Amino acid sequence: MEYIYKPKGVCSTQIKFEIDDNQMVKNITFTGGCNGNTQGVAKLANNRKAEEVIALLEGINCRGKGTSCPDQLAKALKEAIS
Repeated sequence: MEYIYKPKGVCSTQIKFEIDDNQMVKNITFTGGCNGNTQGVAKLANNRKAEEVIALLEGINCRGKGTSCPDQLAKALKEAIS
């Protein structure tokens, strides 16, 4: 199933991804944000279980914002699988 998440407190304006029946995350794309970093995060998270990605990315802080694009992906995945 495809999900679209509107991140809060970061430069990215949208995170789009799919989660299959086995809770594998696929086709992650960020709109906005630091292009190289968001592409890297997307590639590293692709084809991993949602819970594994959440455990790796949750709580990452960018410039004292209290969140980051990776943290927002973790929040999006948590919302999608709950």
